[in-house]
Amino acid sequence: MSRANPVAGRPGLLPWYNRNRERAAQLFGLIADEAYYSRPIALRNPIVFYQGHIPAFSFNTLIKQGLGRPSIDARLEQLFARGIDPHEDSNNVRARGNEADLWPSRDEVDAFCAEADRQVRAVLAEHDRAADALPPERVEAAHCILEHEAMHLETLMYMWHQLPLEQKRRPAGYRPLIGGAPPAQTWIDIPSGQATLGIDPGAEPFAWDNEMPGCTEQVPAFRIQQHNVCNADYLAFVEAGGYVDARWWRPADWAWINAEGIGHPLFWQRDGDQWLWRGMFDLLALPAAWPVWVSQAEASAYCRWRGLSLPSEAQYQRAAFGAPDGQPRRYPWGNAAPDAARGVFDFHAWDPQPAGSHPAGCSAWGVDDLVGNGWEWTATAFAPFPGFEVLASYPEYSAEFFDGEHFVMKGAAPVTVRELIRPSFRNWFRARYPYIYASFRCVAGAGQ
Repeated sequence: MSRANPVAGRPGLLPWYNRNRERAAQLFGLIADEAYYSRPIALRNPIVFYQGHIPAFSFNTLIKQGLGRPSIDARLEQLFARGIDPHEDSNNVRARGNEADLWPSRDEVDAFCAEADRQVRAVLAEHDRAADALPPERVEAAHCILEHEAMHLETLMYMWHQLPLEQKRRPAGYRPLIGGAPPAQTWIDIPSGQATLGIDPGAEPFAWDNEMPGCTEQVPAFRIQQHNVCNADYLAFVEAGGYVDARWWRPADWAWINAEGIGHPLFWQRDGDQWLWRGMFDLLALPAAWPVWVSQAEASAYCRWRGLSLPSEAQYQRAAFGAPDGQPRRYPWGNAAPDAARGVFDFHAWDPQPAGSHPAGCSAWGVDDLVGNGWEWTATAFAPFPGFEVLASYPEYSAEFFDGEHFVMKGAAPVTVRELIRPSFRNWFRARYPYIYASFRCVAGAGQ
């Protein structure tokens, strides 16, 4: 993919890499030593893989493939090269290198990571010094490794969340913001208009292939909930027998619910007659005002039970980034940089916070929390925009997931870094993958 250099005169790649690596070290420091070779999510590789994978990917992409330089350790570079796409049928999943004797010692992993970091840092320092003269492919590879690590920092949290509480070190000052009753759910009318999807090549310092090229879609008028569906809202579905009534589920989703014996969201836990929230570091009485985190299958079932729908990607885009003047916004709230006043993202919290508690982040239409507090499921299957081309530095990133089984998520979660908050960014997962920090809201037709 040929593009003009979009970051000429914009140094700062090395500081971003250092922020990523420092945060990764902090996150690995949260887990007990005995958890290092465990698999808290059966559909994922063991934790040891991810410590090696992040710097291995950076080294392989930027140094080995990008510059043609020699290996550090070819065996480890191959072992840590790529993870797996998690599928809900765990009986048919065999993650790479599950056999314990294939995994290196922690000292060996640490040494490999240190050398990979040393070489990557040296090249990024060169890039920062020569930003005006860098060829586009070098720029692309550098941004690719930076955003790859940023995304993995989030997926590490999904794994850490599933570890037993006693295998995690509670951070000093940890205190979740519980809140009281959920806010009144208001319907917001969004007039018909154009949604801007994706982005044109070169318009941003970097974009993934599935974000390009930009396109527009005409969206008829619709209504959208002001707030995410909260735990209190979803509890009504659970208590109404939603998980034992096939009417609300797609056939494959219903088969999954029954095969796995699922009767409530993964982040909930029953204790006698009380529902608890399985937080990162605590069991809490279910916070009524927090957004519910569920799979796309569960979100879709709730919407059917209500006689409503999940928003399409274009509807989300119009509600989040559209405006009455017809000009798309950089962020739902305007052009001000993302900060803690606008929403729950960039590791400002380990858990969600009460819906509607960040009014400074409202969209032009008055819709809350469209970025932060949890990704938002859409009804749109992950697919390319017209004119799609694979990313030269990471050609397998998107294309093999255009299979109708993965669905687009938009927005951001509490542990989504600020660098990924842009209108064109698309996240995606399988409909029946329950471990992610993803909520949803319902839409209805105009006048419904």
